[in-house]
Amino acid sequence: MTGGEPERAWLVDLDGTLYLQAPVRLAMAAELSLLGWRSVRLLQRFRREQELLRELELEGDPFRLQLERTAAALGESPGVIEASVRDWMIERPAKWLPLFRRRALLAEIEAFRAGGGRTALVSDYPARRKLEALGASGLFDVVVASGEPNGPTRLKPHPSGVLNAAAALGVDPARCLVIGDRPDADGRAAAAVGMAFRHIA
Repeated sequence: MTGGEPERAWLVDLDGTLYLQAPVRLAMAAELSLLGWRSVRLLQRFRREQELLRELELEGDPFRLQLERTAAALGESPGVIEASVRDWMIERPAKWLPLFRRRALLAEIEAFRAGGGRTALVSDYPARRKLEALGASGLFDVVVASGEPNGPTRLKPHPSGVLNAAAALGVDPARCLVIGDRPDADGRAAAAVGMAFRHIA
């Protein structure tokens, strides 16, 4: 922030930030081993493609690019990949999210909004279903999520998502705070455009 002015907007990551990711991943690993072992290779490749896309200079819908690159690598159709990703990475985890919500952070966001602050959710994955499962849909004025309307054109650490969020909120980037669990993604995106960053460990 410039001149010590307070933040006017919080731009918040989802996965690993609004909920504890490790126990959700453990629960999903157990479920996959019992019911979805055929999808394991596909999901591993999908996650790998996301990390590769973080550093590639490809513009577009990152979620769609991930699906297409995963499909090409595995010789599957993008539709098959998408069905499995939505099932195992979005729908099935939803039942676990309420158990591992970061209640203190969610309460902070609610208080910030009550005090006149603006809020945006900025995610490298589709977000609305998980927000709904967390009971947090009403905490955000704007959602900028890969694979959803008005999403980012690049994955973090590219600042596309945080800049889109600031613009949608009508707040100068210098008055925004990015909150996330990954300094290498959320933190670098914030630093690239002069936003403050708060690390959630």
